[in-house]
Amino acid sequence: MDITMLKYMGFLTTCSVFAALTSIVWQAFLSLKHLNKLTTILTGLLAIEKSLNRDWSAPNFRVAIGYGACTDLVINATEFLNYTDQIPKQLNQEFTVDEVNDETELLETFAYYFQKGAAAERTIPNSTLFRNLIRKAKRGHHGNIHWQIGGNAPLMGIRFRKEGWDVLLGAHMSYKLRRLVPKDIRIAGDEVLEDDIHLILEYKAGETWGPFTAPRANRYILHNDQTNPYLKSLENLEKAIKDYQPHLIVVSGLQMMDSYKFEKGVRESRLLKVMQQLTNALPQTLLHFEMASYVEIELLQQLKRYVLPYVDSLGMNEQELENLAQVLEFGRTTLASDCNPRLAPTLDKMRKILHMLAFDYYNYTTKTDKTKRRLLTRIHLHTLAYQALMTVSNSNWKNTRLAVAKAALMANRYVCQMDTINPEASSLILDDSFSTSLNKTKAQRINFNPQSPVACWIETLEIEEMKRSIEINICVSPVLVCRVAKKTAGAGDNISAAALSQQF
Repeated sequence: MDITMLKYMGFLTTCSVFAALTSIVWQAFLSLKHLNKLTTILTGLLAIEKSLNRDWSAPNFRVAIGYGACTDLVINATEFLNYTDQIPKQLNQEFTVDEVNDETELLETFAYYFQKGAAAERTIPNSTLFRNLIRKAKRGHHGNIHWQIGGNAPLMGIRFRKEGWDVLLGAHMSYKLRRLVPKDIRIAGDEVLEDDIHLILEYKAGETWGPFTAPRANRYILHNDQTNPYLKSLENLEKAIKDYQPHLIVVSGLQMMDSYKFEKGVRESRLLKVMQQLTNALPQTLLHFEMASYVEIELLQQLKRYVLPYVDSLGMNEQELENLAQVLEFGRTTLASDCNPRLAPTLDKMRKILHMLAFDYYNYTTKTDKTKRRLLTRIHLHTLAYQALMTVSNSNWKNTRLAVAKAALMANRYVCQMDTINPEASSLILDDSFSTSLNKTKAQRINFNPQSPVACWIETLEIEEMKRSIEINICVSPVLVCRVAKKTAGAGDNISAAALSQQF
């Protein structure tokens, strides 16, 4: 080999080393730049969180929350469920069911939601099958299971208490479960011998199960409840509310009625009682309905009749938003939607829901003055990537920007199970800018400012059919997504309660 060739090879080696070093330096620069951005966003959110000027010498705000409670048995889904080659590689909606009746249906429905990273909840009417699953979890995975208090109402109540509120909780629970509730939370409900159990199958982003990979962390919930579907604490809560005079009433847990085998007319009579509780509330008491995973169209139609017209506020995730929009507009359900939806179509769905419920409100009240219906004035959407809050101007909801910032911070704190947020253990999914709508004639482009991370603006929502318009405030915040999820079940309850707690 001549000297020229050696020099040429040496030159190539030098270039290769230089290119590799340049790439390493460039990646380090990008990583540092991204970390600085996350830190700036976090600093901005924390500053907004601290901006609340509350008179701590004044009496606490009071919230009454129903209905029900349970014991959660939490286990890793991919370790607990055994994948088999009998599960089709391509799954569509025909593999989903309203209820799980055997192990095949369990595996197929889990695969469907797992590959989409979508939260789901199903009842198992076969008590023997459910008990066998619980025994299997206890026997084979005793070192990797966790028992904890569950149910929307208790989890939201505990979060409200941590935020300085007085809490009245409507729930029947055992003595053992009551010990997990803070002593200063007042419980309206009987003591029972056994609590309903929910089996929480959690998984992390990137986990694999057979040929399927989870695009995000989430959970699949299974239950065989005997108490919660009947909302048995409803009368206890109603009686206690009369003297309690809450500033806020939260209705949750109604998804436990989904696909449950009631005797004819029983479910509707219980929902009528819920409606009566809402309509009996004092005019100054705000009413919130926390959505959940619903699949039965008949129940959703009943909620549309007995609950939605009588609340001021709705809270939901992206799956529940899509489901509600489909029910209101087309009278059908959707089983799973994009687990990371873009902002423009999402905001359009929120506007559509507000528009349809506002139309129903005005249409009804023009026909009679003797109505206790309420105009929906608040919608809170919590997703993996962002928080979005829509409130009607001049309504009783305060501090919209603060509430969104609080929700974004709570999303990271709860899922990471850390009060102190670590930017290095977080990631950012939301783009640097977004369009406010798919309607190009009305859309505007908004650029996020990391130093002021909550973007807010005002719009006018036209109710053309009624020749009315509503001014709305919209605020959106990015979420510092927890990279290694420690807990997903209950995240929505904590996020929603944290946001609500800031708006009084």
